[in-house]
Amino acid sequence: MEYFPEALSREKSDALADAIRAHIEEHGCGLWAVEIPGVASFAGYVGLAMPRFEAHFTPCTEIGWRLASSFWGHGYATEGALAVMAFGFQTLGLNEIVSLAASDNHQSRRVMERLGMVRNPEDDFDHPAIRVGHKLRRHVLYRKNAQHGLAADRRLTRGGQREAGGR
Repeated sequence: MEYFPEALSREKSDALADAIRAHIEEHGCGLWAVEIPGVASFAGYVGLAMPRFEAHFTPCTEIGWRLASSFWGHGYATEGALAVMAFGFQTLGLNEIVSLAASDNHQSRRVMERLGMVRNPEDDFDHPAIRVGHKLRRHVLYRKNAQHGLAADRRLTRGGQREAGGR
């Protein structure tokens, strides 16, 4: 939770799970549990969401992930996000997918770059749900459009397998 304003209480965590279920029912997509066979039945989540705040880039569809720290650095976020991105472009017919993170969240930013997402510093913004003066308020925005997304994703994987250099 290093890059989130606060850890969730049990009550807030349960409410988030309920909201995720409702989002999937309404939109046909959402934040899906990450299972690592033989390792963990629940390592975190990866998926698509529609931000509920107003900004210069909303409405939009956002790809995001949150994994327990013990699963960082193994390529799980990238692998899951590639599958989710393909689902968004191919199945849902999205034209663009965005991702956002606190500007200091370099791990997530590296995932966004491995996904072929592009950042324009002019798109960076102060997150309206984070109080003024909070160290996490400044966010970066990365984008990927369907036209460039699918071709780039095919280069990132070969036969469903990550190429050498992937984690």
